[in-house]
Amino acid sequence: MAIAEQTLTKIQSLARLYEAGYSSKTVDATIAKLVDMERSRLQAEADNLLGQMRHFEATYKMTSAAFYRRFQTGELGDDADLFEWSALYQMWVAVESQLQTVRD
Repeated sequence: MAIAEQTLTKIQSLARLYEAGYSSKTVDATIAKLVDMERSRLQAEADNLLGQMRHFEATYKMTSAAFYRRFQTGELGDDADLFEWSALYQMWVAVESQLQTVRD
């Protein structure tokens, strides 16, 4: 079993315990700390990606969202810079989605 699957199994076991009425201040504090740490890591990653995208936004004088829409339609060509910007934007969208999950 892969590490991610093992972790998910353990989380599901804890969820079942809590659904059955179990409570532990230690588990509560540990999970809160883990979520906070992951939120911080994801925010740092999002900030880093934003910083990299700002360079392209200044160079091409458009937002990353506007660029991505136009790039997807083939309107902007196929320069290597544009593919890099597209990749950064896609990574940023994915990280933002993960951040939203840990904020909820």
